[in-house]
Amino acid sequence: MKPLADNPLLNYFINNNQRAIHKWTHYFEIYHRCLAPYRQQENLKFLEIGIQNGGSAQMWNQYFTQGSFHYIGLDIDPRCKALEKEGLEVWIGDQASRDFWAGFKQKHPQLDIVLDDGGHTMEQQITTFIELFPALSDGGLYICEDTHSSYLSKLGGGLKKPGTFHEFVKGMIDDMHGWYHQSDEAIAKNYLCNHLYSISVFDSVIVMEKRRKNPPMSLATGFEGPISNPAFMDAKFLKSKLG
Repeated sequence: MKPLADNPLLNYFINNNQRAIHKWTHYFEIYHRCLAPYRQQENLKFLEIGIQNGGSAQMWNQYFTQGSFHYIGLDIDPRCKALEKEGLEVWIGDQASRDFWAGFKQKHPQLDIVLDDGGHTMEQQITTFIELFPALSDGGLYICEDTHSSYLSKLGGGLKKPGTFHEFVKGMIDDMHGWYHQSDEAIAKNYLCNHLYSISVFDSVIVMEKRRKNPPMSLATGFEGPISNPAFMDAKFLKSKLG
């Protein structure tokens, strides 16, 4: 674990004397590694799902002070609505409800960062991703934590069980590589192929970066390179060669 001075989130957590925060300690290195580039972004819209006591909301407001920051919290517990007295925007709703998200996105059609620390069931995690990943801005970040729930039967999980969030993410790897195994028509309809830039898998945390992608291109440069390699190669060419 890095020294406290290198991680303001871990520093805040250890010295926290405000509202309660409950986190696995190794998450703080993941958070800072992934979120540090966004700290100075202006008009950053950050949605946290699962706000409990509001302690993490205080932490995020402290962390993103270098740029203008708009925090939005969501919880299924109506008692969390009282946190709005502290200047937070709080929604009460079920993250597994498509109808709820439809209403939410009318108010917030675009977000920059989504952090899913909600109920951790398979339905909740998968529905939330399907609804909110398209709402991310270009360059936005989607973080789902406590994904070890994919192995817990009480939350709908099980090792290699179809329908878990981990198995869902494994399928997304195929989607983001659609250039190499799908028809042009299928690629045009494959949102993740065109917008899912990266998937980072940590212990119990999965981070997905959204960026508008161009078709992959391979170029050969330099003097007297391998003559057998094409100087220009795109995904369509690769598919024709790979069958």
